Order: sequence, then structure tokens, then C-alpha cells
Amino acid sequence: MSASARLSSSLCRRATSAAPRTTIPASQTRGLRTISASTTTAPSSRLNRRTIRQAYTPLLTARRPLSTTPRRHDSPSEPFDPATIIRESDQVDVCIIGGGPAGLAAAIRLKQLANEAANEDFRVLLLEKAGEIGAHVLSGAVIQPDAINELIPEWLDETYENRFTGATPAGKDTMRFLTSKMAIPLPAPPQMHNKGNYIVSLNEFTKWLGERAEEVGVEVYPGFAASEVLYEADGSVKGVATNDLGIGRDGKPKDSFERGMEFHARITLFGEGCHGSLSKQVIKKFDLRSESQPQTYGLGVKEVWEVQPDKFKKGEIFHSMGWPLPIDTYGGAWMYHFGDNLVSVGLVTALDYKNPWLSPYGEFQKLKTHPFYRETLEGGKCISYGARALIEGGFQSIPKVAFPGGALIGDSAGFVNVPKVKGTHNAMKSGMLAAEATWEALKNEDSGAVFLFDYEDRLRTSSIWKELKEVRNMRPSFHTPLGLLGGIMYSGLEAYVFKGRVPWTLKHKVADHEATKPADQCKKIEYPKPDGKLTFDILTSVSRTGTNHEEDQPVHLQVKDWDKHTAETYPAFKGLENRFCPAGVYEYIEDASKPEGVRFQINAQNCIHCKTCDIKAPNQDINWQVPQGGEGPKYYMT
Repeated sequence: MSASARLSSSLCRRATSAAPRTTIPASQTRGLRTISASTTTAPSSRLNRRTIRQAYTPLLTARRPLSTTPRRHDSPSEPFDPATIIRESDQVDVCIIGGGPAGLAAAIRLKQLANEAANEDFRVLLLEKAGEIGAHVLSGAVIQPDAINELIPEWLDETYENRFTGATPAGKDTMRFLTSKMAIPLPAPPQMHNKGNYIVSLNEFTKWLGERAEEVGVEVYPGFAASEVLYEADGSVKGVATNDLGIGRDGKPKDSFERGMEFHARITLFGEGCHGSLSKQVIKKFDLRSESQPQTYGLGVKEVWEVQPDKFKKGEIFHSMGWPLPIDTYGGAWMYHFGDNLVSVGLVTALDYKNPWLSPYGEFQKLKTHPFYRETLEGGKCISYGARALIEGGFQSIPKVAFPGGALIGDSAGFVNVPKVKGTHNAMKSGMLAAEATWEALKNEDSGAVFLFDYEDRLRTSSIWKELKEVRNMRPSFHTPLGLLGGIMYSGLEAYVFKGRVPWTLKHKVADHEATKPADQCKKIEYPKPDGKLTFDILTSVSRTGTNHEEDQPVHLQVKDWDKHTAETYPAFKGLENRFCPAGVYEYIEDASKPEGVRFQINAQNCIHCKTCDIKAPNQDINWQVPQGGEGPKYYMT
């Protein structure tokens, strides 16, 4: 059953159970009939937001009738202000933002605890901006199964009817240092050994987790983009609101305008992944980084290939460092053989790179021309593409994770183990720890703000803390005077000898956007023209993401003044945005009428939600916000 059909079924069941308590006008039941019909005749079609809200209306009006009559926005006498319409709201016990591994693990664990306690009324609601659970998820991915073994022990059991069938047991590990022509063998550090791990499509794994969440009673709502954090009078988090729909590119409501919805909860867990738009807000509001270093990031660019059967080595795992990245740029590549003749190949480029002429996308295309990678991919077919910013700060950059009324989980806080090249197990475990702390906290019937002190304590005594502390000096060692080769040697000492027991903790020197040098101080990089077989132009790659955005809506990549941005950014960095974006969103177009001779343009429809622009923009004047719910990429096997 498709995600939209499952959502329809869930809404119908809830509406049916609530309906006897309320007399529902015919105008409000019309949506329920529509949902029922769509489930029967076209279960795979995407439901629009109006249909979902009409089904939800009986439940909302049973709790709190609207106190304001909506005014038509086409009135010639008075401009229409969307804020004059009170948003519909619903009260739940726990609201989770983000349907990735962390959010789903938290939701499942909460409902497991509630079900064990026979508390059927305990409501856990999960909002996901993608149109389907998993559609925005991208990773390598080799997963360490500790967390999923704990959460759903039977996940691979052949006697379990709903087991996950997409896991390929990890096989041989290979590590190489690349020059332009050679692949020099390196010993893989213990953290990178993968015995007992599994290669998966994280996109498919997350879809499966979403189904398990619904089984235990989580209310899962894909296509709902949480765009605003709501606060109580005392400053604690009250919940979130989804964005308004039907707003034109000019900022004015259209005939299709619909007000967003509010979801209130005693606890709100933010599991948006790396550099989430709401997570940024709560980190700033509650000063959660007051005792940690700035976060640092990498950009992962990835393709999935169907390779020739004679080149397929099921379960084999390859990692490389060095070429094509410059000697002063941290990063690494991978190639994982999984499923049936499928290969995941990608490159992570640290976003604290200095040269503004560098293009992570261009570097990835060059990578595939190396004999080490070409040998496997040549003659195959690229079937999927994607890109996503990754958390790389590690132990030093973990913020405080709890605040009044909520907490950060997964990569919203930053639990990726960079030397291990893994983070899913830690993301899920953090969600489970937060769930257990939330369950204990909500046993208290006090009506005041809830603070998850226990989550902070559990985190510091968990495997996450121990694991990240042990490798804390490896990533920053590459930006000491030791350089790349020295960083490799120092990391070897940490991996085999020190194991984190040294009395020092190396620091991340500057935020990623501060590391970029002016273009005239760096060597210009020219990238070869794509051949269309092994290497591809950026728009061809974007076409493989399934990305879709309605064109007539406010640009979700917010730049207050495009001309000012051009004046402050272009002369120094010569179009850096066009090169760091892996989706062709940003352009500088020649325009003699402009003082700089170019015009800044944002092609927001291409955005694949990687968040790189929000991280790397030199003047930090690009603010990534959620577009309408359900829009963005629709990844396949990523």
C-alpha cells in the first residue's frame, strides 16, 4: 500500500471513530468520501493537502471550533492577511519532526512503551516534509545493526512476515589512496571494519521503518512540512505549525490558499537531519552551542549504478582518499556492491574547503574516470543520483540536546562517526534514548514545561558518547600543520594506539563558510566536459532525482536582497554558489545592466534539499526553508 493510501486509511479510521461525538456538516464530510474513493480506485495517487485537511477537520472541530470566519482574499476593498485565519490545531502527547531513521526510531520506541503499558490513548505523531517516507533520505549506506537489533530484533528473521529484505551482508573491505592513475593500498582502521554490518539503500530501509511505525500505532503524516516552531508564554516549545499553501511567488495568496496547521505536544522531538531549518532555530533560541564548537559539514554526492554481472562483487566495500580532491581538502569516496548488480558510488567533500573554484559535483564526476572506479562502472547504467550535506563535527560539536518542551535527535544534533563512515546506528539510538526519557518524563501529570534532563544523562553514558569521544581527534587532525598525509598518520595512531585516551582535544578552526578564500587567491579549476556515459552534466543528474516543486510559490531559498547578495559575494568569489550547489540551483547570468555585469538567479525548482547553500554561503545570507509539503526529490534506492 502506498504512503498516501496508508495515510488515507488512517485518517478515515480516526475520522470514523471521532464522528459520532460531533455533528459534521455535509461540507466537511465531502473530503471523507473523496478519500475513501481515492483509496479504492487509485491507491497510489498522491493526496492533495485540501483532501487530507478535510478528513482531519472532524477531529479538530471536535476538540476546538474555529473562532474566526475566513475572509475571502479576493476582496478589492482590503488586502488579505493569512494571519487573520486561525490555524486548525491538534493536541498530541509527542510530536516528532522528520521521518528519517532517528525520528522513526523514536516514534516506534515510544509506542512500544505505550503499548506495553496498555496506554492506547498515548498519541505519537510524526510529520515528514517528503511526499512519502524515505523519499528525501540519502546515504552510502553501510549500517551497523546495533540499534535496529535492539528496536526490532526480528528485522531480518525469515520467519517474520514483514522483515526487511533489502540488506546485503558486508563482505571484504578495501581501502585505497588514489593518485591520478594509481590506487595505493592502505590498511583500513578498525573503525572501518564492517564484519557483521549490512549494505542497504537507506531510502528503502526508512520506508520499511515507516511501515513498522504505523503498525505499532504511530500517526505518520508525510507531505506535512513543519515550517514554524510554536512557543508557550513561558518560552518553552509548544509544538510546530506547517506552512501555508497556495501562496504565489509574489507572496500573495492565490485562490487555492490554505492556512497551515498547528500540532501541539508536551514534547516535540526534532529529527530533521543535517542542518534542519527548525533545528537551527531552537539551537539559536536556547543557545545550545554555548559549550560546544561550531558544527562542520561535508557534502556527499552519490549515484546508484546497475553494473554488468561479471563486474558485480556482492557485499564488497571499497573506500578511497586522495585524488581527485586537492591535497588541502578533506574527503573520501566509496563504492558498495549490494542487492542484485547494484553499486552505490559517491564522494564526500568537506565543506571547509578553501578554493571557491572547486565543485564537489565536478570532483565526483572526475572520480569515476579513475581506473579504480571506471573498471566497475563502465558498461553499466546510472539509475539514481542524489546529494546531501553531512554532519562531520563529531564529539566537539555536539550541542546541548534538551530544552524546555523538546529535544534534538539524530543528525539534528550530529552523531555521525566520520572515521567509521557511519551514523545511522547512532541516529536511531539517540531517538530511542530520547523516547525512553520522554516516556518517563510524561508520567508526571504536571502541566508545566517538560525538560528531558534524563535524555542528556542517558546520552552521556551511551555507546554514542563513548564511540564519538574515542575518535574525536581524527577529523580535525587533517587541518593541523600535519596536513593530509600527516592527518592520515595521526589518525592511524589514534585508531590503533591512543584510542581517544589522550588528554587533548583538537579543535575545528573556523566555520565552513569562513574557510573560503577569495577567487583571485586560488587556482582556477577547469572540469572536463561530461561524456554522457560515465560522467554527466548536472541537469541530467537532477532529472534522476525525481525532484518536483510548484513554480508559483515563494522561493524557499531565502535571500533578502538578490542585488545586494551579488554585490557582496560575486566580486570576491566569482560564482561560488553555482559550483558548490550539486543541483544547478544558483546561477550568475551575464547582464550588462548590472554593476557587476551579472545577474543572480535562483532556480528553486531544481533544489534537492541538500542544505549546502545554507552552510557554505560566505556571507550566510542564504536561508534554506521548507517548500510546500510533499515537494523536493523522490529518491530511488539511495
